[in-house]
Amino acid sequence: MHLLRMASVFSLCAAAWSVQAESLPVEVLSAVVKDQKIADADVLLQRNGEQNVVGKTNAQGQVTLQSSFPDDAGSLLIIKKSGYSNLVVKCPCKDMTYAISPVMQNLDGLRVVLTWGKTPADLDSHMIFPGNNIYFEQKQGADANLDVDDVDGYGPETITLQKKHYGESYVYAVHDFTNSENPGSRQLSNSQAKVFVYMGQSLVRTYYVPTNRSGNLWTVFRMTGNGDFQDINTFSGVNVHPANVLNEVSPLLDDKVAIAEVAVSSTAQADARALNVKGEAAYKAGDLEQSIALFRQAIDLNNSFGQAYSNLGLAYQKAGNTAEAIWANRKAVALASGNSANTVRASSYYNIARIYENAGQFSDALRHYELAKEQKANPVYDTAIERVKNR
Repeated sequence: MHLLRMASVFSLCAAAWSVQAESLPVEVLSAVVKDQKIADADVLLQRNGEQNVVGKTNAQGQVTLQSSFPDDAGSLLIIKKSGYSNLVVKCPCKDMTYAISPVMQNLDGLRVVLTWGKTPADLDSHMIFPGNNIYFEQKQGADANLDVDDVDGYGPETITLQKKHYGESYVYAVHDFTNSENPGSRQLSNSQAKVFVYMGQSLVRTYYVPTNRSGNLWTVFRMTGNGDFQDINTFSGVNVHPANVLNEVSPLLDDKVAIAEVAVSSTAQADARALNVKGEAAYKAGDLEQSIALFRQAIDLNNSFGQAYSNLGLAYQKAGNTAEAIWANRKAVALASGNSANTVRASSYYNIARIYENAGQFSDALRHYELAKEQKANPVYDTAIERVKNR
C-alpha cells in the first residue's frame, strides 16, 4: 500500500512537471560559414533560483531543451564549444537560430554577428568607415569582409574586420531590406534582432533591437578613431537604396558628432557598483573567469562605468585575453574624468602598449607609449619608448 501511494505521488509530480515543462528548440550555426551546422555544442539555459537545463547539439546543430521556467528576458541561453567564443544571450530563445564565432587571433580584429527571428526575411548588416560600406553588394573592403549574408530570416549576417585602422571611425547599422520602401514599418523593431560583437576569444558587447519603434534603419554603434566603443541604438525611417545607407550614417564618422548618452537609472548604477565590488573580490581571490563575468555584468547595466572597464582590462590582461584587454582599456581612456583622468589614461595607454610590444607590433606599441607620456611624465614610459624605437 505504501509503495502504491509513493508511486501515485511520483506519477502526480511527473504529470505536473510535464504540464509546466516547455520544449525549447534551438539551432546553432557557424557565424562565418554559411549554413554550417555546429554539432556537439553545449547549450545551457539558466535562470536565477532555478536548476540549469543543459543539452548538446546534434549533427544538424539542433537541440531541444525541456524547460519549466519562462522563455523571457529573465532567462539566459549559453552556448559553448571548444575553439569558439562563448555566446551568452537573453531569451526569448524558442525556435531561434544562433551563430557562434571562432576565436579571433588578431589583436585589432572584430567580428559582428546579426541574428533575428523569422520575419522580416532580409535584414542587412552595414559596416561603414572611410571609403567603405561593407554589405551584400560590396562584400569586401579594406581589411573587412561580409562573411555570411542571409535573405530568408533568422540570420546570421556576419562582418569581420581583420584589423581596425587606427584613426578611422566605424559605424555599424542594420537595414531592413524587406521593408526598405516602408520607413514606418515596425517589422525591424519586432524582429528580435540581436547584434553580437566579438574580439579575441570573447563576446564583448550585445545589442538588442529596441522594441515598439517605427523605422527600417537601426544604427547600432560607433568605434571612434581611438577605438572607443560608443552605443548609438537609434531608429530612423529611410527610403533609400542599400548603397545609400552610407549617406544616412556617414555624418557619424566624424568623432566630433556627439552621441547621446543612454540614461542609466540610479538603481542600475547602484547595482553596477555592487557587481563591480563583487568582481574586485573575485579578482583578488584569483577567480578571473568570475571577475570578468561580474565586471561585464556591471558594464551591461552602466556602460559609462569607467572603473568597471579599468578593472575588466586588468582581469582580461591577466587571463591572457589581450584583444579584449585592449578594448576595455580604450574604453577606460574614453571615460576617464576628474583629477585622476590623466593618470588613468596614461596607465591604460601603457597597458595597451605593453600588449602590442609583447605581440611584436612595435609601431602600435610606440604610438601608445607616446600617448601615455603625453598624459603623464614617467621615466618608465621614456624607457619603453627608447626600447621600442631600437627594435
